[in-house]
Amino acid sequence: MKKAAVIGWPIQHTKSPLIHAHWLEKYGLRGSYEAVAIQADDLKEGVKRLVGEGYSGFNVTVPHKQSIISLVDYLRADAERIAAVNTVVVNPDGSMEGRNTDHFGFTENLKSRAPEYKTRGPVVVLGAGGAARSIVYALQNMGANDIVIANRTYANARALAAAFPPAIAKPWEAIPDLLKNASLLVNTTSLGMKGQPQLEIDLAPLPDHATVYDIVYNPLDTELLRQAKRRNLKIVTGIGMLLHQARPAFEAFFGTLPDIDDDLIKKVLA
Repeated sequence: MKKAAVIGWPIQHTKSPLIHAHWLEKYGLRGSYEAVAIQADDLKEGVKRLVGEGYSGFNVTVPHKQSIISLVDYLRADAERIAAVNTVVVNPDGSMEGRNTDHFGFTENLKSRAPEYKTRGPVVVLGAGGAARSIVYALQNMGANDIVIANRTYANARALAAAFPPAIAKPWEAIPDLLKNASLLVNTTSLGMKGQPQLEIDLAPLPDHATVYDIVYNPLDTELLRQAKRRNLKIVTGIGMLLHQARPAFEAFFGTLPDIDDDLIKKVLA
């Protein structure tokens, strides 16, 4: 029986066990998936323990997505470019491969929810953290070559843009002007998330054809998306990115590429 896990600290918030358990049951597979709390100082020993216990792999959440890189034997190209690992596959010989599936989750969710969207015209990305890095990577893979990154800490936006040329950085205060020609607006920040401050932004400058994508999924209907709906703009919610990024990980661990159904969405949002 194959077994997998998600590691992080803290780990109580994770939806991964619920998602993977749903798929194990749906496809009639013998396996298990659990959340394993590992503190930063214990990461090396914790990973060694999982490999020794025969895990076929594990997902990686905060705060380990960067520090795990030094522990794996090799990185797939996506993880190396994004400089973050959220999935580790343990090979039969015990060697570990680091992967990143966040960019897949972003892309598949966009294709699913806004299939008519084409990467023409400027894309405005809000935020410059780890999620933004995988999203800029995904957008460039889709053919977007006019990406503008705005972040409250301008230096972080500049660093991200420099890592993914020809993306450019702009100060947070420039957002109203940036929106005027945008074809896609992506919020990668935690603003608007339950327990966090609201994302205070006026979408009035956005063109009528623009798409608004918020990766926040708690709440699913963020104030940003409500404002976009009042403008009759196309919206993409964040729950799909969470679910789609789990699909290739599940395939790597258990050998089946799962799909997303309404029952799973309801479970995750409950």
